[in-house]
Amino acid sequence: MLHRSHQLLLFLLLFLSLNPTLSLNQDGLFLLQAKLQLYDPTNALSHWNHRDATPCNWTSVTCDAATGAVASLDFNNLQLSGPVPEAALCRLPSLASLSMANNNLTGILPDAAFSACAALRQLDLSLNGITGPIPSALALLPALETLDLSSNNFSGEIPASFGQFRQLRSLSLVSNLLNGTIPSFLGNVSTLETLHLAYNVYFNAGHIPPSLGNLTNLEELWLAGCNLVGPIPPSLGNLTKLTNLDLSMNNLVGNIPEQLVSGLRSIVQIELYQNALSGALPRAAFANLVNLERFDASTNELTGTIPDELCGLKKLGSLNLFANKLEGTLPESIVNSENLYELKLFNNSLSGSLPSGLGGNSKLQRFDVSFNRFSGEVPATLCGGGVLEELILIYNSFSGRIPDSLGECKSLKRVRLRNNNLSGVVPGGLWGLPHLYLLELVENSLSGSISNGISGARNLSILLISGNNFSGSIPEGIGELVNLGEFVSNNNNLTGRIPTSVVGLSQLDRLVLRDNKLFGEIPADVSGWKALNELDLANNRLDGSIPKELLDLPALKYLDLSNNRLSGEIPIELQNMKLNLLNLSNNQFSGEIPPLYANEYYRNSFLGNPGLCSSLSGLCPSLDENEGKGRKYVWIFRFIFVLAGIVLIVGVSWFYFKFRNFKKMKKGFQISKWRSFHKLGFSEFEVVKSLTEDNVIGSGASGKVYKVALSNEYGYTLRVNEKSDIYSFGVVILELVTGKPPLDPEYGEKDLVKWVYSTLDQKGQDEVIDPTLDAEYREEMRKVLNVGLLCTTSLPITRPSMRRVVKMLKEVTAPVLPKSLSGKLSPYFQELPSDNDHQESLV
Repeated sequence: MLHRSHQLLLFLLLFLSLNPTLSLNQDGLFLLQAKLQLYDPTNALSHWNHRDATPCNWTSVTCDAATGAVASLDFNNLQLSGPVPEAALCRLPSLASLSMANNNLTGILPDAAFSACAALRQLDLSLNGITGPIPSALALLPALETLDLSSNNFSGEIPASFGQFRQLRSLSLVSNLLNGTIPSFLGNVSTLETLHLAYNVYFNAGHIPPSLGNLTNLEELWLAGCNLVGPIPPSLGNLTKLTNLDLSMNNLVGNIPEQLVSGLRSIVQIELYQNALSGALPRAAFANLVNLERFDASTNELTGTIPDELCGLKKLGSLNLFANKLEGTLPESIVNSENLYELKLFNNSLSGSLPSGLGGNSKLQRFDVSFNRFSGEVPATLCGGGVLEELILIYNSFSGRIPDSLGECKSLKRVRLRNNNLSGVVPGGLWGLPHLYLLELVENSLSGSISNGISGARNLSILLISGNNFSGSIPEGIGELVNLGEFVSNNNNLTGRIPTSVVGLSQLDRLVLRDNKLFGEIPADVSGWKALNELDLANNRLDGSIPKELLDLPALKYLDLSNNRLSGEIPIELQNMKLNLLNLSNNQFSGEIPPLYANEYYRNSFLGNPGLCSSLSGLCPSLDENEGKGRKYVWIFRFIFVLAGIVLIVGVSWFYFKFRNFKKMKKGFQISKWRSFHKLGFSEFEVVKSLTEDNVIGSGASGKVYKVALSNEYGYTLRVNEKSDIYSFGVVILELVTGKPPLDPEYGEKDLVKWVYSTLDQKGQDEVIDPTLDAEYREEMRKVLNVGLLCTTSLPITRPSMRRVVKMLKEVTAPVLPKSLSGKLSPYFQELPSDNDHQESLV
């Protein structure tokens, strides 16, 4: 390619010499030579015209106003591909800035690349696919100030020459395939203001070089996801100009050094999350960080209390300390943080009451203190700023009433108050908040009725209010919630009829109203419930018959109508449904059981219906039979107890005798090579004699397979249903997230699912997620991983429906706020159906 470009350049020179009217200058010719080495699918450079006198008006070209020489080239995001034409571009004697970011450039740069670009001050090749080692000659460019090679596929170690930069102010090698460790010689580049080395996941385990503390001009240090180990060097406290320190997603241990915190007087953001840091947070040192806006030390092993000095910082906007071992109370000084918009402290052991004025002086948006030991009342000022979106207090001991002020907080999107000691009536306005997506009040002592104002909550998708003392009827206004996917209100005191308006809820996935006092008939026209996966109306006072429209619902997999007063015949159409759970027991049904269900497997699904006794032999045993069986069982139990006593006595005596003669018996003791934990009805000889060529049915890497018929910057069967499909889909998800095949020698005797579970237990999520995936979407990848885990749980009944899986995956792709605003999201919510109750999965 290079030889061809030289030929074309000579052709252009000859052509211009023969056509004196065409006078493109030398810089223009060099640019045309560079263009010839690039593929331009969008014709972004198509109007580069050799008939122009200079290239100064060409796309992406900027010339020096005084000399007319090309000074800057900006090829950013033009979809160019091919190798970097560095040799041609470096012929431009005045080229000071070159950006080819966000293209499709590939190939390997020679070690001497760009060495001829003597005037180059800025070089940006980020967001491409360049491979091979980083050229060491880059460090020899005398004027280079900015070097950005991030988001490529550079490999190898950081060149030793990189300790010799003379003027470099910004170095970014983020998201490459570099190995080795972070070199200490980078501490020699005293001019550095920005050092970004994050997400080089193939770095060897190494320490943070203490020499980085020599970079006293440094303003940004980004070392997230660099496989760092050991303690944080206190020398980083010498970086008094540092505004952003990010050491997250590593394996750092030890305390957060007092010297580090006290020295960072200019710091705006500190990110230490997902490490193994321990000990207490330094207290007095935080008082010096008057510019601190964001502090995140979540997912560590920190102990002690939350420093009052940290909470009292005036500029503090985001505080994330969740998933630690912190104790004590939330300091009252947090009320004084006027810029506080995010406070996440979940998964600790914090206790006491929340400060009464919390949220009254700031624009609080996200507040999550779940899984702690907080008590007392919920502060009425939480939405004082009028922008609160997430209020998550689950699994604490909050008591008293839900503040009326929350019923006026129209910005709320997620309200999760489950498993507390809240009581009283829910504020009427809370039911109908216009932007509310999730309302979860499960397992409290709340009372009153569901307000008909709920019709205003047009965005509500999940309504979970089970385990309370709600009474009255379900309002007709609930039928206005066109986005409602889950309505779970079991274990309450609801009365009245099921409102007919619910039949219009086309997005409904789960409807659970069991253990209430509902009466009347099941609404007939339910054909609109095309998405319904679970219907549980058990333990009510419903009467009438089963609507035939109910049996035509294509997605229904769980149907429980037990312990009601339903009557009539069971429609034959029931056997056309593909149900994972069916329970019609303890009703007043009569007639014949549909043939598909008239067997022992479904016996419990029809118990307690006297009119069905003739359909299945023994479904309703007579009194005499029961008495006879009872007498027989008494004799059986007596016999078992006597036999057990005899066996115990004989066994103890035998053990004592054997123990005395153990040494004598040991010499002659042999173990059969054919062992089983279960007694088998066949021997090894019966198997061996059938291993003939006539019985070969296939062969593989491990040998032949035989069919054997046995006598009994012996066999088994599998019952295939929807849940096995969900499991298979979960395996596919795990393949995508981990980048690994379902079977691999790396797993030993395990498969991919078992490997994922064991690795999660031992090393955490970061060891499971494919390191080659874009780290920018790490949070989304974790959520997708957890969806895969839900689909591959060992108990089929706990696996979500496919519709629920799709819904969870859609939630993953919901718009994400910038890091500076969003922080880490609290685990998002998902509930799964089970036989008895409903368990929550935090993802």
